[in-house]
Amino acid sequence: MTAAGSLTAQLSASRVTGRWRLYVVLLGAPVWPTYDFDGPTVPTVQERSRALTALGYVFTDGPDWEWTEDVTPDDDPAAPVVLIAATSVREGSP
Repeated sequence: MTAAGSLTAQLSASRVTGRWRLYVVLLGAPVWPTYDFDGPTVPTVQERSRALTALGYVFTDGPDWEWTEDVTPDDDPAAPVVLIAATSVREGSP
């Protein structure tokens, strides 16, 4: 659960390219702020923090990320899981 006035930032890897993308969820907005990382390696906490700063956001409760698994489109138990990380952010500077 996010604090009042905070937003959710999420991190996931593309099923197509394998590259990681960080985005800030803005309900009702036609486009969300996004940051694409190079390569398939999971970005470090510092890299994620720099990406959020580049998008104009900062952590609200520290750089803690909660990881969850998402199911594949076909619910195939043999397919690789999709990992999604989430954290609370707000607009502004630290």
